[in-house]
Amino acid sequence: MSRDTWRWRHHDETAPVWPGYHQQLGATWRPEATNFAVWAPEATAVWVCLFDDAGEEARHRLTEHTLGVWHGQLPGVPVGQRYGFRVDGPWDPGHGRRFNPAKLLLDPYARAITGEVTPGPLPLAHGSDPLVRDDRDSAPAVPRSVVVHDEFDWEGDTQLRTRWRDTVIYELHVKGYTRLHNEVPEELRGTYAGLGTHTVTRYLNDLGVTAVELLPVHHFLTEPFVADRGMANYWGYNSIGFFAPHASYAASGSLGQQVTEFKQMVKSFHRAGIEVILDVVYNHTAEGGPDGPTYSFRGLDDLGFYKRAGTGADHYWDVTGCGNTVDTTNVGALRLILDSLRYWVTEMHVDGFRFDLASALARTGHDIDMHGAFLTTIGQDPVLRHVKLIAEPWDASMDGYRVGSFPPPWVEWNDRYRDTLRDFWRPGAGSVRDLASRLAGSSDMYADDGRSPYASVNFVTAHDGFTLRDWTTYARKHNEANGEGNRDGTDNNRSHNWGTEGEADPSSATVRRRRQAAANMMATLCLSSGSPMLTAGDERGRTQGGNNNAYVQDNEVSWVDWRPDDAWLDLYEVTKTALRLRREHPALRQRRHFAGSPTIDGGPKDLAWVHPDGREMEQPDWYDDTLHAVGMFVSGDPLRSPGPRGEQQRDASFLMWFNADEQPVEVVLPDNDWVKRGEVVLSTDPDLAHGTGVAAGDRLTLGGLSVVVLRQS
Repeated sequence: MSRDTWRWRHHDETAPVWPGYHQQLGATWRPEATNFAVWAPEATAVWVCLFDDAGEEARHRLTEHTLGVWHGQLPGVPVGQRYGFRVDGPWDPGHGRRFNPAKLLLDPYARAITGEVTPGPLPLAHGSDPLVRDDRDSAPAVPRSVVVHDEFDWEGDTQLRTRWRDTVIYELHVKGYTRLHNEVPEELRGTYAGLGTHTVTRYLNDLGVTAVELLPVHHFLTEPFVADRGMANYWGYNSIGFFAPHASYAASGSLGQQVTEFKQMVKSFHRAGIEVILDVVYNHTAEGGPDGPTYSFRGLDDLGFYKRAGTGADHYWDVTGCGNTVDTTNVGALRLILDSLRYWVTEMHVDGFRFDLASALARTGHDIDMHGAFLTTIGQDPVLRHVKLIAEPWDASMDGYRVGSFPPPWVEWNDRYRDTLRDFWRPGAGSVRDLASRLAGSSDMYADDGRSPYASVNFVTAHDGFTLRDWTTYARKHNEANGEGNRDGTDNNRSHNWGTEGEADPSSATVRRRRQAAANMMATLCLSSGSPMLTAGDERGRTQGGNNNAYVQDNEVSWVDWRPDDAWLDLYEVTKTALRLRREHPALRQRRHFAGSPTIDGGPKDLAWVHPDGREMEQPDWYDDTLHAVGMFVSGDPLRSPGPRGEQQRDASFLMWFNADEQPVEVVLPDNDWVKRGEVVLSTDPDLAHGTGVAAGDRLTLGGLSVVVLRQS
């Protein structure tokens, strides 16, 4: 018998345990006593284990078991106390029961987590034979939960509730965004505190961002196969603590200080008028497949928490590609997700969520059910139904792709928008017909069930895939540094390298073309109907050297480079201008889908598509494979969307030209009764300057591969 096994079996309990209560799960601190409650319906015994600074453990058996919850109170537990659970019960892996009291478990409701995983076999509940229990103590190799009591002064802060049609999302990584920022104090770089500095909020305000979407901040762990390569999970899509801010992102400490620091960051964003949206990963956990480590859920309720295939209780059903799928029809799992979401809204003041692989969460049994427990309970919840809810509307299965299918109030990442724009702006691949649908808010996908244009979250890049600069620089992925033989990451990049693979002379015609192509993409994104999402650093020409799956690159490959030396600052100016136009003109952020008809008798159509000849597009034109330029007329006289008090709104009208032809195209400006004069307010054509005046009936030459926006004057 090993010393670790002996130590576990002979450790004495040292203090009385009061009955406590079962209603509130987790560790609830009070001056007189701390209540511990954990869901483990099939367990036969549960201990709460307290650890001192030296790692010495004191076990306390919980004697009360109510409605599947084990609970008890311990007097004299201080804030900042490290703890975990040990749980006993049947060891029967063939039937989905993996109880092992030798394995220290994290509290699923822990508000803070401290410590790292030591790679090796100790976190495994089984030995070399997966059917045989391993009795070695895992405590020396796994993190601890932390008792938290945070009395934070919000100073009146509340959620911002920015209207969807006014929202501009900016996806960023907490660490990577400021890790190299020279204007952020060095000790705060890469942390919540660094992200909340005035330097960051001022930059985002100037750019025109209204909401940050943070890559996962729920406490996460690195997958064993990644750790075996000497790497770490950087993105964070491997959650284990759904209430705990990831500890390594805190500058102030990991014994509860991360909670306060996160709240201060949120308050700083709100003061700047910027919402905080969390990218949340409830579809799977860091425990992986059935042969993976036991950190928490597997040792508490393995059979209930993870979905099973029909072949047996020991076979996980994995539609996430990460080894397991959380079963949202299980009462304990569903409650944990809802409690977690409400906690981040009510206690941490976040404004919304983007749900990773939302199709996996929407499954009842093995089928996706848009009326199932997960979506129904969130839609009825008095707290959650009023925050921003964004679905990644697919999972890793054959039937999981459900873009356009999620019910209100959900909005969706629209990857059809991404693919259409990438095709249109790379030479010879695009279609004006497909582009028009995406520019107009993807009404073919969202108008039939009454959803608004903002239901489409439009994006051209995200954390997963090429950066915008790399989309113009690489024809194929370059993921060799990930250690997977360049087999990881998608091959469907729809990219174009303009004749040279990789970086080129900054003064060359190749790079000028690349910068113009990136500007076209960004201008189109910002001016499309729907909800634009930008990826951090794209507006400055951030590169990952062609790596389109940088999830293990916690280094300069992934971090935003703030030096001006190699930045594409002309792209920044185009982005800023396009977002300013969107912000200042309601015509460019419609609340309803365009009707293609006048809003008043005798007036202009709210939307019209213009052929380069100056006439409206006709049905055969949409199928003309030689046509690579189209104009989009948006009327602002009057708008279909009423003002805040229901009054009729009027705005300037716009004619936006999109030319994907590599050669210049001459267009005729329509001559009508509604718009007689205008000016260029945005141009990616270097020969067509801002402020250039135009008149109805004029001929205008659009440079090859360019966007030109004309505003009524």
